[in-house]
Amino acid sequence: MTRLDRAGIPASLPRPMPAGQVDAVLQAIPRHKDRDRLLFTLLYTTGMRIGEALAIDVDDLDLTRDDEHVTVLGKGSRRRTVLLDDPGLVFLLRRYLRARDYRHGPLFRAEKNYVGGQLRYASVQELWAKYCAKAQVNATIHQLRHAHATELVNAGVSLETIRRRLGHANAQTVLRYADQHDTTTDAQIRAWRRRKTTGRSAG
Repeated sequence: MTRLDRAGIPASLPRPMPAGQVDAVLQAIPRHKDRDRLLFTLLYTTGMRIGEALAIDVDDLDLTRDDEHVTVLGKGSRRRTVLLDDPGLVFLLRRYLRARDYRHGPLFRAEKNYVGGQLRYASVQELWAKYCAKAQVNATIHQLRHAHATELVNAGVSLETIRRRLGHANAQTVLRYADQHDTTTDAQIRAWRRRKTTGRSAG
C-alpha cells in the first residue's frame, strides 16, 4: 500500500469585523471617554497589536502635519514606524493630547485622574466587552487588526506593504488576509476581462 503523507492542518482564516459593526462599537463609547475612543480607533485604522498600542509613549509620536507617524515596538523587539493616515484618528489624537496635556510618558494611562501608569491589557479587554455588549456586537479586539488588513487587501494594497504595516516577519502570514470577499474578487476578474477584451479589439 502506498503511504499517504499526513496532511497539514491549515491555519484558521482571520475573521475581520464588518465595518458596520466597528462603527457600532465606536459609537457606543460615550463622548467623554476620549481615551477609549482613541485607542480602539487606533487599533482599527492602523491594524497594530493591542500590546503595541498600549506601549506607545508620547515621545514615540511624530505629529508633523500631514505626515503623522508613530514608532511602535512589535514582536521580537522589532521597531517599526506606522503612518497615521486616517484624518479622523489624527483629529482624535490631537484633541486628546490637548485635553490631557501629556508631554511624556504612556499615551494610554489608567483612569486615576489620567495620571496613573500604563493602561493594562486586562482593562482594555473589559472595556471592549462592555462597549460590544452595548452595541450588541460579538467580536474580539484582535478582529480590528484583521478588519484593517482585509480592507487593505480588498483595496489592492500589496501584500508586502501590508506585511510591513502590520509588523509581520513572514510574508506568508499576510497571505491569510488574501481571502477576499466574493464581490471584490468578481470585480477584479471583470476588470481584468474588460482589459483583455479591449486589448483584442484594439488589435
